[in-house]
Amino acid sequence: MSALVLVVVGVLTGLTTVVFGFGGGFVTVPVIVWVDAAAGPAAATVAVATSSLVMVVNAVVATAATPRPVLRRLRGTAPLLVLLGIGGLGGAVAACSAPARLIHWGFVVYLAVTVVDGLARPGFLRPAPAAAPGRRAFAVPAASGLPIGAVAAFLGVGGSVMTVPLLRRSGLPMGVTAALANPLTACVSAPACAVFLATAQGADTRALVSAFGSVDLGAAALLLLGALPVVVLLRRRPPRIADRLHAGGYLALLCLVLTAMLVRTP
Repeated sequence: MSALVLVVVGVLTGLTTVVFGFGGGFVTVPVIVWVDAAAGPAAATVAVATSSLVMVVNAVVATAATPRPVLRRLRGTAPLLVLLGIGGLGGAVAACSAPARLIHWGFVVYLAVTVVDGLARPGFLRPAPAAAPGRRAFAVPAASGLPIGAVAAFLGVGGSVMTVPLLRRSGLPMGVTAALANPLTACVSAPACAVFLATAQGADTRALVSAFGSVDLGAAALLLLGALPVVVLLRRRPPRIADRLHAGGYLALLCLVLTAMLVRTP
């Protein structure tokens, strides 16, 4: 039953990767916490670690299928991409030794703050006016790469929940915002995933037959089995969604995941 659930959740992960730029973190973490409950206190860290592998694969595939004109918006962002990776590396190292409850409640608090911010501040449900052409800088400052990468890797959220609101408030439509979130997510998740694959969580992970380091490879494989065909299909034929409905769906999904994490309180 849990294998079927993971494949179905993988399909949802693929959908959210393309439509919202999530890469999978917000969807997969609560499910893996439930599936890998046998790991005891290490379940939260295993969930974050497994999520990082799913996110990096989904994000890379989605980025490869993104139209080149959209990706050209990333020109000149090399310092940001490097700092996202460094932050992701540090966040993953910290997560390997952090208490499970800290990761769990950090995830919950960050989700709640993001939802409230999206509802309360102008510029998300309706995009803010775009800057004049020629004067527009990339919406995510390079200096923010380090903290974004660290928090994203520590909580297993991939960075999209931080970068999407910033990109959205620069005046970009949700479709472009979600597409740009994928390469940013890949920069955070790749070094974090390497750390998790090389770091075991001790005796608790022995209950997981397919654990490698802190990653549950079996769960990751089932999630990707469901996700990758969806990512490829939807990137070739992206769905047409009204912009405000698209933004509202983003916040609604965050609320759904927040509820799931509150129900599964350690």
